[in-house]
Amino acid sequence: GDDVMTVIKTKAQWPAWQPHNIRAAPSAEFSVDRARHLMSFLTMLGPSPDWNVGLSGEDLCTQDCGWIQRLVKDLVPWDAGTDSGVTYESPNKPSNPQERIRPLTSLDHPQSPFYDPSGGAMSPLARVVLERIARKGEQCNTVPDTIDDIVADIAQEEKEEGDSTPETCIYSNWSPWSACSSSSCEKGRRMRQRMLKAQLDPTVPCLHTQDFEPCMGPGCSEDESSTCMMSEWISWSPCSASCGLGMRSRERYVKQFPEDGSSCTLPTEETEKCVVNHDCSASSCVVTEWGEWEPCSVSCGLGMRRRERMVKMESSDGSPCRVQLAEVEKCMMPECNALVCMLSPWSDWGECSVSCGVGMRSRQRMLKTPVEPGLCLDELEQVEKCMLPECPTDCMLSEWSAWSECNKSCGKGHMIRSRMVKLEPQSGGLPCPETVQRKKCKVRKCSRGSRASEKKKRQGASDRRRAKQSREPLDGVYQGMWRGDPRTCDEHEEEGQSLSAQQLQKQKGNPCVQ
Repeated sequence: GDDVMTVIKTKAQWPAWQPHNIRAAPSAEFSVDRARHLMSFLTMLGPSPDWNVGLSGEDLCTQDCGWIQRLVKDLVPWDAGTDSGVTYESPNKPSNPQERIRPLTSLDHPQSPFYDPSGGAMSPLARVVLERIARKGEQCNTVPDTIDDIVADIAQEEKEEGDSTPETCIYSNWSPWSACSSSSCEKGRRMRQRMLKAQLDPTVPCLHTQDFEPCMGPGCSEDESSTCMMSEWISWSPCSASCGLGMRSRERYVKQFPEDGSSCTLPTEETEKCVVNHDCSASSCVVTEWGEWEPCSVSCGLGMRRRERMVKMESSDGSPCRVQLAEVEKCMMPECNALVCMLSPWSDWGECSVSCGVGMRSRQRMLKTPVEPGLCLDELEQVEKCMLPECPTDCMLSEWSAWSECNKSCGKGHMIRSRMVKLEPQSGGLPCPETVQRKKCKVRKCSRGSRASEKKKRQGASDRRRAKQSREPLDGVYQGMWRGDPRTCDEHEEEGQSLSAQQLQKQKGNPCVQ
């Protein structure tokens, strides 16, 4: 459509974690212009349930109407919401209904490779680098010799390995190499130079405007001029025809030009003929292109493999589809006698060894062919850690302290002991029991001196009451208390309880009646 300027396609890298020393990261070229300058891409992580990384609507314009020179983005994984697997190698488990696309988190599932009980931020697992390689046509930013334009003129690969040029020194591109100072096979030198265009920091010197390297006369160099370094071919485009003969194409790009400045003559695009449906009559049906070949039917020796295609559209006149939908061919695998170990696929991972916390799980595979002991060194069992929700932790207390001293110096009292909480209960563990205990204590009887003084006080009060009572007639009204009454005689006198002489005789034993 008119809203899309370039469709970005790269060759698949499977599995996604393939190390860079085995295979370089996939790359592709694309173009943008002033009307279509947003870049989006998505790539699945394989193998995985439906995890992916990408960018959405990344603006490649600068604020002053220029173009970004270099952009580096670290990417975190997203879940497409179509599969409910929790590990990279989970079996297919379609989500029904499908869920919303969302970023994965560190708390999604205990068995997830990204699980973090503390709920920390996700670590990036991919990085995309965008580099501007050329500017074409009339530019929006036409102000000459601005820092943006100067920096833009410096190609990213111009900074060679070991170049210690300060970032505050802006140079022009290197000039072509001069002719060699030697016209014979004796060693000479050749020179190239560049100009200083801007010095952003006057305190930092800008040197290295000339460069020299050894050379020999024409025809004397043992090394051929460097060749172009090309990317891998991007996969073929769909056939241009849905029925009959059409064309398809594929592309690649120049990753590195020759050091001698010559142009690359290797092709960057290939086209070939393709046939989707040989018969295009009304009685013919429309089919898809052939799918990929299935794995060979045997692991060694001669076997067969198969590929299929499907019907896209039935014939217009309703006649049955007579197009071949399956194709079989022979396939040759290594000689069987050359294979010592033939192994079955790995089984599914077993259950975790624990019901909570960190445990272990294992999986196995078997030998498919009899092998003498010791000849097959491939492992038949793998063990890995597994993480389940945290186990409940009960409250943990210290030992009881020693009993304290009695809180009374004589008579009855109490003493206490305590213990400290060393760990609060977690994840539903048992709560903390009592942390303080109290018990009675009796140190010694109180001394007689104190009891005698109290008795003397009571005796004095009794004498005063007797003197008062002796001044009143016997048949008068007396004040007193009933036996067993816990109140003092003085309290009864205040309440004014009256006793007859007869009642007084009955209360002779009352301590208040003297």
